Amino acid sequence: MKKLKALLERRAELQNQMDALVTAAETEERAMTEEETTQFDTAEAEIRAIDETVAREERARNLESPAAPTGTVEERAAFEEQAFADYVLGRASELRAGEQNMTMANNGAIIPTSIAERIIKAVKDRCPILAGATVYNVKGTLKVPVWGKANTSHDIAVGYQTEFTEITADSGKFTSVDLGGYLAGALTLIGQSVENNGAFSVVNFIVEQMAEEIAVWIEGQLLCGTGSSAAQGALNTTTGLTAAGAAAVTADELIELQAKIKQAHQGNACWTMHPDTFTTIKKLKDGNNRYLLQDDVTGSFPYRLLGKPVYLSDNMPAMAAGAKAVLYGDYSGLSVNFRENISIQVLREKYATQHAIGVVSWFEFDSRVTDHQKLAVLTMKAS
Repeated sequence: MKKLKALLERRAELQNQMDALVTAAETEERAMTEEETTQFDTAEAEIRAIDETVAREERARNLESPAAPTGTVEERAAFEEQAFADYVLGRASELRAGEQNMTMANNGAIIPTSIAERIIKAVKDRCPILAGATVYNVKGTLKVPVWGKANTSHDIAVGYQTEFTEITADSGKFTSVDLGGYLAGALTLIGQSVENNGAFSVVNFIVEQMAEEIAVWIEGQLLCGTGSSAAQGALNTTTGLTAAGAAAVTADELIELQAKIKQAHQGNACWTMHPDTFTTIKKLKDGNNRYLLQDDVTGSFPYRLLGKPVYLSDNMPAMAAGAKAVLYGDYSGLSVNFRENISIQVLREKYATQHAIGVVSWFEFDSRVTDHQKLAVLTMKAS
């Protein structure tokens, strides 16, 4: 990495020298002197040697096996990040297609693969429901098959039989939940004045800021959804119960909600609620005046409720009349289809009149509850 950077810096220096020799001769309207010609030819020869060295190194990297040393991957990522930062801040006029693992679009450069992967990972780390959901990447409409009874009474029946006696035929049926794709996007503007701040990490800023916006929005959609004409969230499960009060939850109701999930799906189950709901539940005590919500001594989660981890989300509805205030179960009961993965583009010209640079993100996804046995919701009593 350091060697390559030094070679590129040397190449730029030699190019400047050659440009200066040509400019001097043109300004004075004369041919280059013998000494200038020698300097020009020497610089040109060294540039060609540098280009050949860089090309060989690139070919060598392309021939590396998948089990290449970790350091090589890190060096490549660092090189891509530096090249991208130079482009965003105007230190490089262009990034040619195919270089630094970047491609060009009509309105800017697409972020390198190494940076895009960091964005996707950051979204999953900050959004547990996306990490736990069943995720697909299918173009077009994805049909998730669901097995159930043919009607209220017909299903596959197992029982004792008598030899030479016909078995009564019965069966269930397959239905499907369709997952399409809804287009979503996010935009971040960066002031061009950051170019004068040498301590500012442009790449880190773009990754963290865009990841945060995407994480918060996707989490809200996967929890609550936006209705029948867009993605639907886990709170759309048909399993659950209604609380006796409009602004309070009892320990018995939480126990009953947990019992709505069959034992087979309890292994990865967890609680999800608004911070205000968490505060109220945290004050609940059992018959021996012990708090129902206990510290998790394993350190994996701050708290456990009835033996299961508790997630907090500002996207969850707070306790209010008719609100779906508490979600319990296994997130894998929610299916998510990313028909178009997250893509990032840099808009250099569009916001030039604002002295800013735009970074826009686009993705296309849909979500639906495909296994209502895995998710249950506590709905507050209507007023």
